[in-house]
Amino acid sequence: MQTQKMESISYEVAGGVKGHQGSYNSGFQMPQHYPKYCKSDYEAMPEWQLNRLLSEYGLPVIGSVEQKRKFAMGAFLWPQ
Repeated sequence: MQTQKMESISYEVAGGVKGHQGSYNSGFQMPQHYPKYCKSDYEAMPEWQLNRLLSEYGLPVIGSVEQKRKFAMGAFLWPQ
């Protein structure tokens, strides 16, 4: 029976972030909870809250408040 020794491989990727054994650490952390808002919540949500929600998930925070609302609803609402 042969035994194989696994070695930890460390490497540099673009931006100087180090990974181990083929993993890539971009620095992004998925927020712990998926947003639990309904369509009416997004329609009434103030722009500052939309900006915070989108940036928390690493999504673009550009455009008018209506564009942000549509984007958030498309990203977070599941079709019925």
